Amino acid sequence: MLADPLSPAGIRLHRDDDRPVEWAVSTGLVGYDDAVAAMEARAAAISAGEASELIWLLEHPPLYSGGVSAKADDLLDVARFPVHRSGRGGQYTYHGPGQRVAYVMLDLNARGRDVRRLVRALEQWLIDSLATFGVEAGVRDGRVGVWVERKGAGWSREDKIAAIGVKVRKWVTFHGISLNVEPDLDHFGGIVPCGITEHGVTSLVDLGVLATMDEADAALKGAFVTIFGPVTPAMPPV
Repeated sequence: MLADPLSPAGIRLHRDDDRPVEWAVSTGLVGYDDAVAAMEARAAAISAGEASELIWLLEHPPLYSGGVSAKADDLLDVARFPVHRSGRGGQYTYHGPGQRVAYVMLDLNARGRDVRRLVRALEQWLIDSLATFGVEAGVRDGRVGVWVERKGAGWSREDKIAAIGVKVRKWVTFHGISLNVEPDLDHFGGIVPCGITEHGVTSLVDLGVLATMDEADAALKGAFVTIFGPVTPAMPPV
């Protein structure tokens, strides 16, 4: 039997039994409160052994979400979009059309109870997905998320292209990641994204990669299977 594949960085977080993860994609925009309620219910059902693990891909209407570390001063324009407090890790972030959100409901009881390894696997999932489009991305010490380096004549800077914010309850995860495919980057101007002022935000299209959401989803699925194991199609929870 061939060995299970590893990501380019050697990260693997498969289930002990390799039971497939349900993979659902919502069409249209999903309200934030509805999504959080559905996640909470699904995580509880997974913990009780009543439901399978789930990856849920969706887009939200424009909104700001503040994690448990969010600082009031980082919300620069309170009236611009609805503001939601969230139980996930991290600070303020923006969600909106053109950004692929993937909510990750995994049972770490079956994958090793190691939250740091989970976060590393989520980071590598994004890095490998971006590599599908020829985008070299990585993580940075002291900064949450996934970053790209941009260079021009006499200048260089690092911009954030993807965010990570998860919560773990009874060793079941929820919340997850967001990848900027083609959001309106001006919408990030109402917050200090993740509390970081000295760096910018970018997207695949901003980098000149004219990827569709379907193409981004295919890249995410391929990289997920390598790191986390097989998936099976499912209906979105709402």
